[in-house]
Amino acid sequence: MKLSELLAGVTLREALTPELAGLEVAGLEYDSRRVEKDFVFFAFAGSRVDGRQFAQDALAKGALAIASELAKPAEFPGVWIQVEHGRQALAIAANTFYQHPDERVHFTGITGTNGKTTTAYLIETLLRAAGKITGLIGTIEYRLADEVRPSPNTTPESLDIIRFASELEARGGTHLITEVSSHALALGRVHGIQFHTAVFTNLTRDHLDFHGTMEDYGAAKRQLFARKPGPRWAVLNADDPVSKTMQPEGSDSSTIWYGLTERADLRAENIVSGFTGLIFDVTFIREGSGRRAKVESPLLGRVNVSNILAALGAGLSYGLDFDSMARSVALCRAVPGRFEPVDEGQSFLVAVDYAHTDDALRNAIQTARSLAKGKVITLFGCGGDRDRTKRPLMGMAAAELSDFVVLTSDNPRSEDPLSIMNDAMVGLRRFDTRHVAQPDRGKAIQLAIQEAQPGDVVLLAGKGHETYQILKDHTIHFDDRETAREVLRSFGYRSQKTE
Repeated sequence: MKLSELLAGVTLREALTPELAGLEVAGLEYDSRRVEKDFVFFAFAGSRVDGRQFAQDALAKGALAIASELAKPAEFPGVWIQVEHGRQALAIAANTFYQHPDERVHFTGITGTNGKTTTAYLIETLLRAAGKITGLIGTIEYRLADEVRPSPNTTPESLDIIRFASELEARGGTHLITEVSSHALALGRVHGIQFHTAVFTNLTRDHLDFHGTMEDYGAAKRQLFARKPGPRWAVLNADDPVSKTMQPEGSDSSTIWYGLTERADLRAENIVSGFTGLIFDVTFIREGSGRRAKVESPLLGRVNVSNILAALGAGLSYGLDFDSMARSVALCRAVPGRFEPVDEGQSFLVAVDYAHTDDALRNAIQTARSLAKGKVITLFGCGGDRDRTKRPLMGMAAAELSDFVVLTSDNPRSEDPLSIMNDAMVGLRRFDTRHVAQPDRGKAIQLAIQEAQPGDVVLLAGKGHETYQILKDHTIHFDDRETAREVLRSFGYRSQKTE
């Protein structure tokens, strides 16, 4: 592909010379370690690292040219193409180079503060049950047909997404489900990608260390729906008032509203929530006609009703059979780290959840409360180098809704764990709830579990599926599920299932 063809649609600060325009491009990269001969290397302006410092390495590996919104360094000897927006340029170029796989693979994008991962797993389940070959890009892992890959980012760079979609297409895949983070939207990682279906879950306080305000945070999420052309279908949460601002303008998009209110097209009724999962009726009323079916799911907690409805809405956007989808919901088992039970035969429930915002923590504790026959024991911590303002709010949520709270450490990063815990303690102490503070997360989990009696629920919140703890100068292996299992076994419990 000629350089002029690759950059067609990219806003350049200066037009290509005829000589440059005719150069043949062999590939493109944003990581200098992966550059090969005749590649175009995209150098980004980063908050911590200036991409220009890798341009010389890319040139040494045979890069044809460097594309960047940054100015060419005075001493750089190679071809430098200055673009208006680096990540948007990469997104356009990637889609062009791989011949627009988004025109043949149906993209589903899910954005919102909470529920993205569970909703993604549910949508994948419904599509696979309908015989589709799918891909999934998300927080826990990437799945390409039957291959599982590690997840370095919830939403990777556009080149990775497009390349992934191209691989999926080569394997006969037709549907790609992606969690789309607010960071990715703000940075332009999904710029120009055509989404068949865009799903909005909810908007609550998070990532203000990056976005600054809730208005800017919401505006970033809105980019998934406000693009031109917009998604063919928008699946929006009727129970969240912010959804009104997400509805695409114009006649190119259709909208499905889901929720518990009568305003929803897709609505849940007669909800029964227990230790074994959920049972409820789902109705879909549109243009005067209606359908009704019963849904059974092993997922725990009423919060998952909303996630199931969002997934059903996405399925409807693809024309999947309503009754078949309702039956297929049961095939989606527990999502890793999302109110995931740890069972060693004990007489109380231990659940691990990724909740790391005050709203997510509140939802998780309310789920625990709905299941508990006794006390709710909540363990939580707050991440370092992240939005400090949510720490006391998380402390308040834990103290207000729990019977006993264990405050601990959760990826302190460069900060002092005790300082982080003190920020959370400000909110925790606004209530008289009994609590202890233990910065060693392993010891804290033991404290929480040894407090439990029959019928209680122990909620281990914050890390979910994560298998590490990020400290100031190194990262260690740590998995709440493994630790909880070890503690339960040390107390004499042992599940017959694990024998």
